Amino acid sequence: MTTISAGFELPFELEAHEPAEARGLRRDQVRLMVGNRITGEVSHHVFADLPSVLHPGDVLVVNTSATIPAAIDVIGDGLVLHVSTELPTGEWVVELRHGLSPFRHGGPGPLALSGGAIATLVRPYTRGRLWVARFSVDDVPGYLMQFGRPIRYSYVDREWPLSTYSSVFGIEPGSAEMPSASRPFTPQLVTQLVASGVAFAPITLHTGVASPEAHEKPYPERFRVPADTARLVNSARAAGRRIIAVGTTAVRALESAATPSGVVEAAAGWTSLVVTPDSGVRVTDGLITGFHEPRASHLDMLSAIAGPDLLDACYSEALREGYLWHEFGDINLLLRR
Repeated sequence: MTTISAGFELPFELEAHEPAEARGLRRDQVRLMVGNRITGEVSHHVFADLPSVLHPGDVLVVNTSATIPAAIDVIGDGLVLHVSTELPTGEWVVELRHGLSPFRHGGPGPLALSGGAIATLVRPYTRGRLWVARFSVDDVPGYLMQFGRPIRYSYVDREWPLSTYSSVFGIEPGSAEMPSASRPFTPQLVTQLVASGVAFAPITLHTGVASPEAHEKPYPERFRVPADTARLVNSARAAGRRIIAVGTTAVRALESAATPSGVVEAAAGWTSLVVTPDSGVRVTDGLITGFHEPRASHLDMLSAIAGPDLLDACYSEALREGYLWHEFGDINLLLRR
C-alpha cells in the first residue's frame, strides 16, 4: 500500500488541469470520497450527494474569504510577483517567480510593478523563496483587484478568470489562492443542505500562497471567528452534533479560536497555528478538503483528523480509482465520528 507518511508519486493524469465546468460538469458533480475513522470504511459519491452523506444537525464551518488576483507582473524582468499574505507589521509575504517556477536568484530592493506600484523586497522570509516586502500603495488588495490576475501553477494549462476561483461563500476579498474545498458548493446544493437540517457557520481566514516545499516555517494568516459562529459551534457540540470544517483554512481558524477545553471563543487577528497529529484537534469532527500533494504540510492536519490508517486508505484508493488533485479536482470528506 502507498503510505502518505512515506510520500507518494502523483501521476500527471491525476492532476486537474482545468475546472469541472471545462470538463462538461457542474461544480457539484466532482467526485466525493468519504472516509470514516470509526468504521474504517471508504465510500464513493459525487459531491451533489452531500445532503445524503451528512446528518441533520451537522454544522459546516465555511470560509467567507474571497480570492483576489494576487499575481502581478514585474516590469521589464519577465518576473511575476505572487502576493501572499499581510503581516501584522503591515508588510507582506510575497513570492517571486519566473514564469510558473519559483525564482531564487533575486535580492533585496525595489521592483516596479504593473499599474505603477513599487514592491520593495526587504528581507528573505524563508530560504530565499518567500520574501517580506513593502508596497508603495496603501490598499494592496484593491490594487491587485485592478491590475493583478489569479495565481496559476504549471498543472493548470491556461489562465482562467477570477470568477473561476470564486466560491458561493466568498464575500470578503483577501485570499491569495482560492479556499478550494468550498468550490463545489452551488446555491442549489446549499439550499438542499439547509433543508436537510445542516447548519452553516461562517469564519474568515485569508489564505496565502501554497507552500510546496517541506520544512518551510508557516507564516501568520489573518482570521476572524465571529461570536455567532462561536455560539453555534459550542451549542452544537454540547448537543452531540458534528462540527465539519470546509477546508483546511476553516480548521486553522476554528482551532485557533478554541480554548484547551474545546470551547470556541470569538477571535480575530493573525494565527500561526499548525495542526499536527501531536497537537490534535479540539473542535473539528470532520473535514471537507481536496487531495493534497505528496509531502504537503496539510497532510499532517489531515492525519490529525482522520488518523494515519484512514488517510493512507483514502489516498491509496484515490490513486487507484483516478481521483483528481489540486484546486479544480475532487473532494475528500474525512470523519472522526
